[in-house]
Amino acid sequence: MKLTDILKGIDYKAYCNGGECAADNREVERITFDSRSVGKGTVFVAQKGVHVDGHNYIGMAIEGGADVVICQDLPAEQPKGVLFIQVENSDIALGLAASNFYGNPSHKLQLVSITGTNGKTTTVTLLHRMMREMGIHAGLISTIVNRIDDEEIAATHTTPDAVELNRLLAMMVDKGCEYCFMEVSSHAIVQNRIAGLRFAGAIFSNITHDHLDFHKTMANYIAAKKQLFDNLGEDAFALTNIDDKNGRVMVQNCKARVKTYSLQTVADFRCKIIESSIHGQQLEMNGKQLWTPLVGRFNAYNITAIVATALLCGFDTDDTLRVASGLHAAPGRFQYLHGKGITAIVDYAHTPDALQNVIDTINEVRDKKQNLIVVVGCGGDRDPLKRPIMARIAAEGCNHLILTSDNPRTENPESILDQMEAGLTPEERSKTVRISDRRQAIKTATMMTREGDIILVAGKGHETYQEINGVRHHFDDCEEINNLLK
Repeated sequence: MKLTDILKGIDYKAYCNGGECAADNREVERITFDSRSVGKGTVFVAQKGVHVDGHNYIGMAIEGGADVVICQDLPAEQPKGVLFIQVENSDIALGLAASNFYGNPSHKLQLVSITGTNGKTTTVTLLHRMMREMGIHAGLISTIVNRIDDEEIAATHTTPDAVELNRLLAMMVDKGCEYCFMEVSSHAIVQNRIAGLRFAGAIFSNITHDHLDFHKTMANYIAAKKQLFDNLGEDAFALTNIDDKNGRVMVQNCKARVKTYSLQTVADFRCKIIESSIHGQQLEMNGKQLWTPLVGRFNAYNITAIVATALLCGFDTDDTLRVASGLHAAPGRFQYLHGKGITAIVDYAHTPDALQNVIDTINEVRDKKQNLIVVVGCGGDRDPLKRPIMARIAAEGCNHLILTSDNPRTENPESILDQMEAGLTPEERSKTVRISDRRQAIKTATMMTREGDIILVAGKGHETYQEINGVRHHFDDCEEINNLLK
């Protein structure tokens, strides 16, 4: 592809041989922000990251073969033959350049995004499954896995980097996908990983305490989410949960077609829970009913968002409700495991609100004779303020609590447990044990149960590893429980 085509839509100044010049029409074979992956015909984009400044690696990239450098700050040394493209923001430039390089794939399918603290993975996963059940070619970009129709592609981040994101979308277009459903994290929005993408629609689920280690304040966190809706075009839709106090904030000054959903008040898409049990719930949406095996109020919101999105995309109401009623939860999201008369539930709940929702759901449907044992930890190198809150929520809602390790990363697991335990009253501590070894904690929970009891193992959900001191060790909550309940 010609360089001038890659630079379309980007405001820049070009420099070569020590002075300002015009960008030439050289051929580009690759675009990257990683100086280790350059080669002949590479455009290297120097980003000012949170921990690493790519400008420090411009020399290495040039040595590796890069002959075009996109940067915010021009280096002191500018070798002959290398074209320097100076931009105001390298992150935005990378998104636009990557989109151009891959043929602007987001313009060639219906790209629908969701942002919020909780419910993102479940919503996009079920939307993708719904499309596949209807015979529609569709892609998925999620925390758990990326998919092109039914082909599975490993996921490393909730939202990939701009180059990988556009590469995935281009593959979807090549395979004939009409839709793609993707999670958009607040980190990705702030870091402009979605720059250059055209969204057909965006969904807001909710905002609760999370990621304050990165955003510092809730105001910054909310503002980050709102950027997704601020940048929607007039031909897109914005679907917002108005039961969340920030639901209307998200769509203030939004140019897109705004639609609302709710369980509590009048909305464009209104849902009521008619009946609920451990096996599922009967819902009524805009006067029509459906049964779903997904349990809990939080899943009623997810199902409402899914149905509303399908209808906004032009699908038939009866077909949508029929397919929605057969959808099952995403892996690690309120996932049931049974054995020896015991029910175990594995859930990704790693925020106070998510944990509260899961525990409340279990308590709404469990028999008073059934004990609830909760196994939960908090991740290391992440927001420490939520640790005592999560411990308190767990203790208030269960009969027995086991505090354990999540992904301690570089932190001392016992220090994390100290901070969690600080949120408990003396009475709550009396029904709590600390076991930093997660495998032993799960084993202890199964030993504490009697027939009919329920175990909730929260925090890691679908993850198949535990990160300790920078090393990921194989660990799967579902696998551990299944081995114990055989």
